[in-house]
Amino acid sequence: MPINKCVGIGLRLPHYQYVLDNAPSIGWFEVHPENFFMKGDPALQRLERICEKYPLSLHGVGLSLGSAERIDRDHLKQFKTLIERFSPFLVSEHLSWSRIKGQYLPDLLPVPYTDEALEIFSNHIDEAQSFLGREILIENPSSYLEYIVSTMTEPEFLNALCQKTGAKLLLDINNIYVSSVNHGWDPSFYLKNISPSLVGEIHLAGHSQKTFEDGSSLLIDTHSSHVCEKVWALYAEALQLGMGAPTLIEWDADIPDFEVLMGEARLAEIEMQKC
Repeated sequence: MPINKCVGIGLRLPHYQYVLDNAPSIGWFEVHPENFFMKGDPALQRLERICEKYPLSLHGVGLSLGSAERIDRDHLKQFKTLIERFSPFLVSEHLSWSRIKGQYLPDLLPVPYTDEALEIFSNHIDEAQSFLGREILIENPSSYLEYIVSTMTEPEFLNALCQKTGAKLLLDINNIYVSSVNHGWDPSFYLKNISPSLVGEIHLAGHSQKTFEDGSSLLIDTHSSHVCEKVWALYAEALQLGMGAPTLIEWDADIPDFEVLMGEARLAEIEMQKC
């Protein structure tokens, strides 16, 4: 069964040779640009061969657009070098911060939803888009805490961010579900408050649950399992609301055989065909 060109898979190192040897019927691939910043990396040559047959998306994890300090220009330059080399059809980053005083933290940390944070994030998106010479997409986070100083909901912040900068959204359906369970949000209400015209890409992934000694628990965005039924249902809602954008299957830990990812991609195509 061929896969719709709107469905892609996050390409990880264990599958490079499989893709080169088998040319699977998938629409596109997405990679993290930071994995290719090292000059002379043989993975770059393999990625070039893959890009001869498949469209590519670059999904950044290190620009730290939410930091109060300015963007790391060296990081931005390396990002641009890869864009010029691979001509990706989508470029994206996260609604988060991970850098302070030149030091990087090993996580994508949430930002408060305030006017001040909106101004900082918007300025950094403007700077990045101007330097890169193209539109970028911003991914909604999975979060495990909320700031009491926030004055906007997450959908309100995302809508305002796109309106100020001209950026689009990378709507991660699993992240919506994870954050909604963790904070007691209504995920359907969240979706209905996102403007469909702003959605330029969708991510689907699996998560896990962490239970603590006091009996409380959190959902963790681990990308280590199949997309669960409730996330598939939320994806169907998004499609019915008109958010029919290129959709990616992410699987970053406990990575299975490539055919397992193809199975998830086929399920996404089935949902698309219903709308």
